[in-house]
Amino acid sequence: MSNRNFDEWLAKFRFSISGYDYYIDFDKVIRNVNNYRIELNILNSLIGSRNIESDFENIINKYPETLECIPLLLAVRKSEIYAQDEEGAFMYNFKEMNYSIEQYKIFMRKTGLFDLIENHIVNNLIDYALGVETGLDSNGRKNRGGHLMENLVEDFIKKSKVKEYYKEMYISEIESKWNVDLSELSNNGKAKKRFDFVVKTENMIYAIETNFYGGTSGGSKLNETARSYKMLSQEADATEGFTFVWFTDGTSWRTAKGNLRETFEAMEHIYSIDDMEKGVMDRIFK
Repeated sequence: MSNRNFDEWLAKFRFSISGYDYYIDFDKVIRNVNNYRIELNILNSLIGSRNIESDFENIINKYPETLECIPLLLAVRKSEIYAQDEEGAFMYNFKEMNYSIEQYKIFMRKTGLFDLIENHIVNNLIDYALGVETGLDSNGRKNRGGHLMENLVEDFIKKSKVKEYYKEMYISEIESKWNVDLSELSNNGKAKKRFDFVVKTENMIYAIETNFYGGTSGGSKLNETARSYKMLSQEADATEGFTFVWFTDGTSWRTAKGNLRETFEAMEHIYSIDDMEKGVMDRIFK
């Protein structure tokens, strides 16, 4: 790494890599609501009802499947909902009624759903459900964020000259597939280690790890990651025909740059998003 300047390299790290589709997956939101569009339209007839309990009972008797959309109105994914108070504990099933309609009316009243509907607090349950689903989907940002760097690296792999690569391979799978001895890695407690990607060229197996730490918060996790990958690289160097490659980025590294600098100076193959944009894939995987 002597031909690269660490501080210049670090200065190009990104604050975020969130794309436009990171925030809300509207296709998923609409699809989930459409699954209950008929049932929600039936319940729409209750909006502003002056005798909502009787009207609700009539609907459930005639269209019992309408119950299935109730959990969505409470932002619950499951078809069973547990609730208790001084009058008892109940596990309500909304796919197959396991209590009387009277008990389900109690549920609707005590959860506030009857109040929401009969007092015209909402004008349309489909619009309301879209809002609920949007909120639920926003909770999935963390999961989507965890895969952003993996997806980005895979995009660059696909655009490169790489002809053979694999996702999520364990050390044992690599050993079995290419008859290679990775005991230098597995003997140090890494037998169950899984790499994000493995690239196979004619003369080399490249095991790849990816991560992104955006924002400004750092801490012990980043220091430990840098130390761990430095050791992993050194162990890989002791294995003929096997190379460890690390793609990382994110401004949080500036709070742990001491350990990252040590790893940068010790590792031959540590790269950032800027490196990938400048074509490093084709320089590595020959």
